[in-house]
Amino acid sequence: MLDSSLKEQVRTLFAGLQANYVLDITVSPRHESRGELLDLLNDVAAASSGKIACRVNEGDGLAFSLLKDGKETGIRFRGIPNGHEFTSLLLAILNSDGQGKNLPDEGIRRRVRALKGPVRLTTYVSLTCTNCPDVVQALNLMALLNRHLSHEMVDGALNQAEADALKIQAVPSVFADGQLLHVGKTSFGELLDKLEARYGTVVEQGEVSVRNYDVIVIGGGPAGSSAAIYSARKGLRVALLAEKIGGQVQETVGIENLISVPYITGEALGASLKNHILNYPVDLFEHRRVEKLEVAAKEKTVWVKGGEKFAAPAVIIATGASWRRLNVPGESEHIGRGVAFCAHCDGPFYKGKRIAVVGGGNSGIEAAIDLSGICSQVTVVEFLDGLKADQVLQEKAKSRPNVDIFISTQTLEIIGDGEKVSGLRVKNRRTEEERIIELDGVFVQIGLMANSAVFRDIVSVNRAGEIETDVHGRTAQPGIYAAGDVTTVPYKQIVIAMGEGAKAALSAFEDRLRGVV
Repeated sequence: MLDSSLKEQVRTLFAGLQANYVLDITVSPRHESRGELLDLLNDVAAASSGKIACRVNEGDGLAFSLLKDGKETGIRFRGIPNGHEFTSLLLAILNSDGQGKNLPDEGIRRRVRALKGPVRLTTYVSLTCTNCPDVVQALNLMALLNRHLSHEMVDGALNQAEADALKIQAVPSVFADGQLLHVGKTSFGELLDKLEARYGTVVEQGEVSVRNYDVIVIGGGPAGSSAAIYSARKGLRVALLAEKIGGQVQETVGIENLISVPYITGEALGASLKNHILNYPVDLFEHRRVEKLEVAAKEKTVWVKGGEKFAAPAVIIATGASWRRLNVPGESEHIGRGVAFCAHCDGPFYKGKRIAVVGGGNSGIEAAIDLSGICSQVTVVEFLDGLKADQVLQEKAKSRPNVDIFISTQTLEIIGDGEKVSGLRVKNRRTEEERIIELDGVFVQIGLMANSAVFRDIVSVNRAGEIETDVHGRTAQPGIYAAGDVTTVPYKQIVIAMGEGAKAALSAFEDRLRGVV
């Protein structure tokens, strides 16, 4: 089933396997995909120089489990892991062997091991879904790290009746002991947070050791990445704490306004940021959520969820901002697939198409005006009984022949198939009449929310929650700096955030030379 080139790549990947593995297969003799599954797994086993064997059992359905040295790993596939999920199969074996670049560091491993069990996780996927492998691979890793967890990947197309019974309309859909845990794109850290919230953890006893640095950067978006790199270039010991490298950038379909780079996807930019960071002696701690910042004289201590502590005389806050969401059905699973938040970044991808802008404030109406020059039709939907935007903007939007504005209108649902958006279900709040607006995309423009809640008792923030800084990136608290979208800096753009991150790092270094920190 695998071509010669792919077989050679798999052979290279498996050259260093230490343990012995069995793909324990249970398949019905009459299953229409039996031959396809056996051909795939036999090819994988043949590329392992005897380290992987296949064992076939007659039974119902089609599934297989991964065994290591005769013992269950907790990983099971109910489907044929080809397409995007082929990588999930390869990584399941490599990760079981302690190999793979996706292995989390010890701090995250400790959190996974602390999860209370038993927990039975099931992820329904589509083999054409590009987000599904990230979820499958993350949960497979958790099963390997915690013997009380198990994870099963289920191909929704091969198990359609089951998916229909669960009313699954988007993938990946993750169930924990039969209860829906998550739908759509997510990260290892976000899944871990949800599992901790649902099942709890076993708290380890003893004093938590503190990691000491010269500079701690909080946030892994463009501003945080830039701050970490600039700090490291000054020869400082740098820790970068981030939930995910790239931050909000990861949710952007394409970027065409990063100067000198004509086009790049958000995912690719996130990967480039990480690669650049790792070219320097920066200690990168991903999947970290900061819970507390303490200041004692010149020493700052950062507490991270899970009990870790980091200390330094200088802290750069670059936690960004989150788009306010509608929190309606269909929104989260279509982010990057018909649901967008930045008209500047994603607008050109909707050239000649019909879109809706939800929000009648300045940002919403400005987006509608910008998009009216690109899209065939723009529909503005505002919940209140009037627009909140400046009058000059309202007049300009109303003058555009392809812009329709509806006030007193509530957004109820974003309609789509998980891969693209096809409509918006709305309700007239005056008449209670519901209708569906057929369209190709929805731009949510109900404001940004600065991710500053953890720091508001330490630094000064404005009414919008943005951290107030001077022109050098300094806050009112000596030794604490801020950069990017979490601050009062105008124009929330990637290129601006990168510059602000560099500025904050240079200010922190200058203060270090002057003895301020």
